[in-house]
Amino acid sequence: MADVHTKEVRSYNMSQIRSKNTKPELIVRKYLFAKGFRYRLHTKDLPGKPDIVLPKYKTVIFVHGCFWHGHEGCKYFVVPKTKTEWWLNKIARNKQLDNDHINKLRADKWNVITLFECKLKRANIDSTLKTLIKKLNKILTK
Repeated sequence: MADVHTKEVRSYNMSQIRSKNTKPELIVRKYLFAKGFRYRLHTKDLPGKPDIVLPKYKTVIFVHGCFWHGHEGCKYFVVPKTKTEWWLNKIARNKQLDNDHINKLRADKWNVITLFECKLKRANIDSTLKTLIKKLNKILTK
């Protein structure tokens, strides 16, 4: 099946996809800051360059896009109908890298929290952010 866009339009569309400072990431950052948590962003010396690093809690937070990280059972993870094999390989590789980074962080005694974009949509956002704070408070009391 041919792509519905020209090569130029597809290239432009793909160039507009951000890897940092995405809307779901900004939602989590603003909420954490409002609750008094202070953090660092995209720390390059940690595996996977976590989106949010809370050094005081020795905790990292990854905010993943459902499509790019293959969120199983999510309506936002739809396998493209063109170049299907290529996309499946790419997403499988992303998932493998995610697991490798998480394992390395846990081996270094970091707490790892992963949030998916679908859990930060209007219907789920309140419960997701409250659960995040509960997890952080639990880590603090360890």
